[in-house]
Amino acid sequence: MRFTGWAANYVDERTSASTAVKALGRKIFPDHWSFMLGEVALYSFIVILLSGTFLTFFFDPSMTEVEYEGSYVPLQGIPMSVAYHSALDISFEIRGGLLMRQVHHWAALLFVAAIGLHMLRVFFTGAFRKPREFNWVIGFLLFVMAMALGFTGYSLPDDLLSGNGLRIIDGMIKAVPVAGAWISYLLFGDEFPGTDIIPRLYVLHIMLLPAITIALIGIHMVLLIVNKHTQFAAPGRTNDNVVGAPVLPAFAAKAGGFFFIVFGVIVLIASFFTINPIWNYGPYDPSPVSAGTQPDWYIGFADGALRLIPPNLDVVDPFGYTWAFGVLIPLVGLLVFMAAVALYPFFEAWVTGDRREHHIAERPRNAPVRTAIGAAGVTFYAALWAAASSDLIATHFRLTIEGVIHALQFATVVGPFIAFFITKRVCLALQRKDREIALHGFESGRVVRLPGGEYIEVHEQLDDFERWRLVSFDEYQPLMIRPNDDGKITVTQRVRAGLSRWFFEDRIAPVTMNELESQKH
Repeated sequence: MRFTGWAANYVDERTSASTAVKALGRKIFPDHWSFMLGEVALYSFIVILLSGTFLTFFFDPSMTEVEYEGSYVPLQGIPMSVAYHSALDISFEIRGGLLMRQVHHWAALLFVAAIGLHMLRVFFTGAFRKPREFNWVIGFLLFVMAMALGFTGYSLPDDLLSGNGLRIIDGMIKAVPVAGAWISYLLFGDEFPGTDIIPRLYVLHIMLLPAITIALIGIHMVLLIVNKHTQFAAPGRTNDNVVGAPVLPAFAAKAGGFFFIVFGVIVLIASFFTINPIWNYGPYDPSPVSAGTQPDWYIGFADGALRLIPPNLDVVDPFGYTWAFGVLIPLVGLLVFMAAVALYPFFEAWVTGDRREHHIAERPRNAPVRTAIGAAGVTFYAALWAAASSDLIATHFRLTIEGVIHALQFATVVGPFIAFFITKRVCLALQRKDREIALHGFESGRVVRLPGGEYIEVHEQLDDFERWRLVSFDEYQPLMIRPNDDGKITVTQRVRAGLSRWFFEDRIAPVTMNELESQKH
């Protein structure tokens, strides 16, 4: 103990670590369950690092061709790359190798899913508003890095399924005018599939992308501490008063236990549910293309976009260059969609003119247009995602592939507008219901007869917490068009005012204290 104390003092005198520990230990974390989604993402990434470190000891990314001589009989004597051979050896020869492969894959899927759900929670509660706009961008970049990590890892075994996925990516890259051929050469080194793609993806997967991801997580956590957590409205809670548990000792103990729960669930799933059985696919061969193959769910939206574009859109310009619009349109559309997601906090701040700091999370119903935009985006993504399984939908439900494609095209183009309209009307209806309950209470189901013979239902009044939850939100007004310093009204001001009216014109005013007092009397 004396040595431990001496060592702690020695380090603290030279690093002032105790100051950082005390500051971090006093950090308050809210205790609402939805904040655990970010923790799930962080813990699954730790599992990815641990299992991935194990796999790197045995995986060889070489594209040299060899004959398989392992214990899996159906593939014995078949030519394959060293990369595929080593992936099979990990699965069948290395003790615990198959379990680690499946833990790694399931953890990667959970990582992307948890980030996506965490971003949806942040979006629908308005937690991205000032001062957290840049932290939203960091979170979006983490989502992109998670997809990139998943795709590069999915491609490493060099099996038939991953090879077909790489061929699609190569085709999309080559469709880019001018630069496409050079980018393809940079990645593949030669005509597809080349001999360099797997080693290069391996370097990206175990070095560059994890380093960027760890740096982004570090920035995200620092901004989280600097900007403070958001929390849901309740009596006594303000922008400066975070309610929850401090990091030390309460939150740290709970977080440690929760990490082992997440780790255990991933291992349990990996033990009982097979994923990516590469031995069933065989080594990659450009000649056969199997039907019914889909990429992992998080990259399916890109595959679905390619399937939904009508055929025969290629155009040859007067200079002899072919413009593959069947690939360029989905590619540009997806880039625009992702840019819109990344920059949405800045768009909303510009439209609303709201420059205040926000630390209280909004109920989604109290921001009907934002919630409707989110529902439209989710519908668009889901339709593209479903399109990646159009062939399986057709075969399982005995439908024509043309009918499935046309239905999904309608869902992709028109579905977001329908989702926007329905979601907005539902939010406004819920606001009206909240207003009615706040003023009159909720129905108790007890009907009484008044002395005059009239029958009424008795309403139970809300407690202070429930009433606060229903009435504590801000009412925003559309921006007014005002002349600039030169006395002119610019086109930009008119566009901004029009968007602001669209954002706020349909709204339900929250219950005021005067209305509550008059209702009591």
